[in-house]
Amino acid sequence: MSDVPALVMDCGGKNMYDTNLVLGGKDFSSRLIVGTGKYSSNEVMRTAIEESGAEIVTVAIRRVALPGSGESILDVIDPKRYTLLPNTAGCYTADEAIRTCYLAREAGLGEMVKLEVIGDQRTLFPDVQGLLEATKTLARDGFTVMPYTNDDPVMAKKLEDAGAACVMPLGAPIGSGLGIRNPYNIKIILETVSVPVIVDAGVGTASDAAIAMELGCDGVLMNTAIAAASDPVSMAKAMRLGVQAGRLAYKSGRMGKKLYATASSPLEGVPDWTS
Repeated sequence: MSDVPALVMDCGGKNMYDTNLVLGGKDFSSRLIVGTGKYSSNEVMRTAIEESGAEIVTVAIRRVALPGSGESILDVIDPKRYTLLPNTAGCYTADEAIRTCYLAREAGLGEMVKLEVIGDQRTLFPDVQGLLEATKTLARDGFTVMPYTNDDPVMAKKLEDAGAACVMPLGAPIGSGLGIRNPYNIKIILETVSVPVIVDAGVGTASDAAIAMELGCDGVLMNTAIAAASDPVSMAKAMRLGVQAGRLAYKSGRMGKKLYATASSPLEGVPDWTS
């Protein structure tokens, strides 16, 4: 028998023997987190989110109307069904990001936040110094902080020490669809921190999501890869299956890589027809 823990999916795609993703003291069976931006309509967004199987949905607080202030995507998402994850997209300083998180909490969106402090408008790479400062403040004030960061193992460890509930390194620039450009740094991050590692940004298709999970990541967060697809609803399903397949492959334990061929069938006991 293999020492690798069994991981079996039931007909609904739920894991039966794997552990759940735990964030902020809450358990989530889905390891896919999805966003709400760039959809052609709220109806397409709602259907795609349903098809993704995601239980956590991000909303950019600075870019949406809050509930009750007119037509809002927050009126489309059922807070009893989904955990809303307000994010600080569009914030360029630690102070901006911190105040935005306070606003989200006051609006009743909870204390679990995706923290972004952008350092460059063209690349949307994070300002890691501001990110670290904001993480320390928000964690001290009781927030469950999920920081979007670069793929730097040193910074990942600093964020963990600052109180981050997880670290979310980018796979590639936001909205680029380039996939994971530096899997080796992601692997080092996984070896460096003890909090969950969730790839955030850069995923373009289901194979990218599967690769992230095969590396051992605890989850994947995406928005554009689904919303900008020709068929967002079908792509959402593909992403759900990609995350599940990657997780199953990781837990199963892949075979070792070899330079030369190895016969698939054993040769012992094969008759020698040449004699």
